[in-house]
Amino acid sequence: MRRNISEQGMKSVREVVEAVEKKNGTRQFVRFCINGVIAAAIHYAVYFLLQFWIDLNISYTVGYLVSFVYNFFATNYFTFHTTPTWKNFMGFAGSHGVNYVLHIVLFIVFIHLGVHRLIAPPLVMLVAMIVQFTILRFVFVKWGNNSKKNSNFAP
Repeated sequence: MRRNISEQGMKSVREVVEAVEKKNGTRQFVRFCINGVIAAAIHYAVYFLLQFWIDLNISYTVGYLVSFVYNFFATNYFTFHTTPTWKNFMGFAGSHGVNYVLHIVLFIVFIHLGVHRLIAPPLVMLVAMIVQFTILRFVFVKWGNNSKKNSNFAP
């Protein structure tokens, strides 16, 4: 009896994994989340180190900019399997402009509401994640160059 339950459980896990593998958007979202965790860790680490010496908003912004550089290249190569192009860069920068405004407004609101300065950034990042994925998927897959063969980006 236990073996049947275990086999059924493994079959269910295999079915879920196969379903994820078949859906490109789902795989992209998983890679987006992995990349986002790394970018968020970079952002938070820079913010955490700087917030002791400079204004919270400035340290938050510097952390955002440092993670932006990493995030652009990782989003291209890892998340959407594209190559960096100026068109992708402009779309990425535009989406991150919108994302930054969302971040800083939420950050200020959370701080104003009394959320501790070390807790506010993860809350902001969580809220902004879905919005950013939707924008970037459009930029890199629908609008941008989704081929690795044509790269005309020279950093």
